[in-house]
Amino acid sequence: MLRNLCQKMFGRSLWVYHANSGGCNGCDIEVLNVLTPYYDAERFGIKLVGSPRHADVMLCQGPAMRSTAKALKRAFDAMPAPKLVFAIGSCACGGGIWFDSYSVLGPVEKVLPVNFYIPGCPPRPEAIIYGVAVALGLVDKKTAPVQFKQLELPMPRYHPSDLHGQGEMVVYTKAEKV
Repeated sequence: MLRNLCQKMFGRSLWVYHANSGGCNGCDIEVLNVLTPYYDAERFGIKLVGSPRHADVMLCQGPAMRSTAKALKRAFDAMPAPKLVFAIGSCACGGGIWFDSYSVLGPVEKVLPVNFYIPGCPPRPEAIIYGVAVALGLVDKKTAPVQFKQLELPMPRYHPSDLHGQGEMVVYTKAEKV
């Protein structure tokens, strides 16, 4: 349903407002990298705008912070309807490594209604383009599910003295401290 709305409202053009809500700027670099000639997101009709009043979509990166929550909400309120929000990166999707610190409220969804999530720390430019293209309906297929391999313990770990060639390899088990 959301994909059909995107196709109907935006066709093949999407104006994007990029909002940094307080992250480490790793995602910021990758979002700007999407706009370079190497990745050329404009071929999909994706264009970065400088004001939320002109935007179809808000790309939020970084966790929701106490200091930026009001500004983020104000930028969202300035967007014309329909308002779509993409959470870009691990911090925006789940709070990131600072999820339990005082100044972090948590993921962006605590402040804004998020429609699409593109996780990663930082997400690769290809992932950002793919996520936006899937949302627009430019790409019909989703990729195969990611499969994680469970590592079995004991795993070989090396003692720091092994880096200098002095000492033996130590195999730690689950019960031992690393």
